[in-house]
Amino acid sequence: MNKFKEIFADLEQKILNGVYPANTLLPSESQMMEKYHVSRETVRKALSLLRNAGYIQKKQGKGSIVLDLHRFDFPISGLTSFKELQDKFNMESQTEVISIKKIAVSPDLSEKTGWPVAAEVWKLVRRRLINGDPSIIDIDYLDASIIPSLPKERVAESIYRYFEEDLGLEISYAQKEITVDTASKEIRDLLNLTLDDRHVVAVRSLVYLYDMRCFEYTESIHRLDKFRFVDFARRTKTQK
Repeated sequence: MNKFKEIFADLEQKILNGVYPANTLLPSESQMMEKYHVSRETVRKALSLLRNAGYIQKKQGKGSIVLDLHRFDFPISGLTSFKELQDKFNMESQTEVISIKKIAVSPDLSEKTGWPVAAEVWKLVRRRLINGDPSIIDIDYLDASIIPSLPKERVAESIYRYFEEDLGLEISYAQKEITVDTASKEIRDLLNLTLDDRHVVAVRSLVYLYDMRCFEYTESIHRLDKFRFVDFARRTKTQK
């Protein structure tokens, strides 16, 4: 086995066994060079494997921070609000409303949603913090002819509760697309990602009312180290 893989395996076991707990620093590169009797390049290869496996995050000026390996299960099927997930997992979380404004539907947004070009929609940007860490960026586009107002205090609490309880909307279903995307500078800044954290998981949803009208298009951007995406599947045998 290559030496850097041996170092990776040793550090991985120590992280899993709690020798290096979550949110603590690994030994410095110089300390590892001395401990394992290897070059700096070899240490950096081992650290790169740890980072790619989701065990650590490099922080400029600090070193290698061990990540919390507990990831929240994010359901692929079903239509669940962040507030409902927060209650289910008893998450210590906070929602920050970055911006609320009305915009005109662009040709690109029209193609995705079927809304007329130049029609008015709300653009709502929120940041979700879990245990104090920025973890999700939600970018919502909402049909302003269906959603006449968007009070900041309500969208910071639970947007679906506002839709259903205050506006009396009957939300029916969503079409979802999940991709792994390259993080833009704006997203990296909002999620406090480093240049080494190049990718995020994007969940794009078209949400419909019971009368089949699409009233919401959402782009929900997730940090890779905070969530795993799960579903339940049952096999149905074909009839011969």
